[in-house]
Amino acid sequence: MSALEPWACDPERSRGRLHEEQKETRGPRDAFQRDRDRIIHSISFRRLRHKTQVFMAPDGDHFRVRLTHSLEVAQIGRTIARVLGLNEDLTEALCLAHDIGHPPFGHAGEDALKKALKGHGGFDHNGHTLRQLTWLDSPYPRWRGLNLTWETLEGLAKHNGPVRHPGWALRQADAAFPLDLDQHASLEAQVAAIADDIAYDNHDIDDGLRAGLLTLEQILEVPLVARCWDAVRRRHSDLPENRLLGELVRSQIGTMVNDLIAETRRRITESGVADVRDVREAGRTLGSFSDSMREDERRLKKFMYANLYHHPLQLAAADSAHDIVAGLFDAYCADPSLMPEGWPDPMPRDETGKARHIADFIAGMTDRYAIQRYREVVGEPGLPAAF
Repeated sequence: MSALEPWACDPERSRGRLHEEQKETRGPRDAFQRDRDRIIHSISFRRLRHKTQVFMAPDGDHFRVRLTHSLEVAQIGRTIARVLGLNEDLTEALCLAHDIGHPPFGHAGEDALKKALKGHGGFDHNGHTLRQLTWLDSPYPRWRGLNLTWETLEGLAKHNGPVRHPGWALRQADAAFPLDLDQHASLEAQVAAIADDIAYDNHDIDDGLRAGLLTLEQILEVPLVARCWDAVRRRHSDLPENRLLGELVRSQIGTMVNDLIAETRRRITESGVADVRDVREAGRTLGSFSDSMREDERRLKKFMYANLYHHPLQLAAADSAHDIVAGLFDAYCADPSLMPEGWPDPMPRDETGKARHIADFIAGMTDRYAIQRYREVVGEPGLPAAF
């Protein structure tokens, strides 16, 4: 790993872990490397391979899921961190873990749980990521959770900026191990957040084209895409268009990464930060696109929502997925004994605790497990033919 800049997170200066651990003897790894490895080896991370990214329970082997998306985010994030002199291992850990709190069926599943818990504090996937890693995923004998470092938990909690109104799950994590929610997160966390945007902005185009829900003619309506396509065509004028779609996606990723690096360097210099404390107290995000790229990215997102995420076939699938999650929640509330062995036993007696406990179980499901459980406890789901 490259030498760290003064404003990077240093594992030797970590604020530590909630639970004190004996001196580790399993290999020469620093604190952030151990966090990354704990995330990779967790059950929560493994379940991402069967959770929706864009397409729900896709038939094709080549479509992305939450796991492959997280790996792609980590690759982009680590590259940016290396160039900026940030801690690559912490950045990678944050990229790998950022979607662990997503329930089955992506945002459709999240909307269903949010509605189900409306009177019990609601649900959001970011807060549930902290809950999953600090409480539910418990492979160690002496404490709950993975016992990750403060810097990793802080980055997961605040990668989108200070949290003024945390939900109940994040409040619980913060109460146990205060995360300074009113401040900005480290530059590693800021980079991880934008690496996520860069990955799904571009890879969702790739998947949309592969699925036939987008066409080249459509995406060329987006100014950023049109400019990158023109540059790709100039470089490869002797090749047919269908050989250049992958190059288009790579070109856009490179363009966005280069813009982010240049703008972040400019903001670091302008702000005069000298260490990671200055980064947290800077009062603004330092890891950022330029104004022009931010507008380009906004237009791209607007296009993707109109033409892919809100495509009629996608909306029909989302409605079915919402019904599956809502149906499971109602069934388990009516009869908690329907839950597998080990889950009904510690069921809280109060209604809020009961609702959150059931939501914990459902949120951990993969798409296919949720479909299986629905068939067992409710009936045959009304899934679109694409399933």
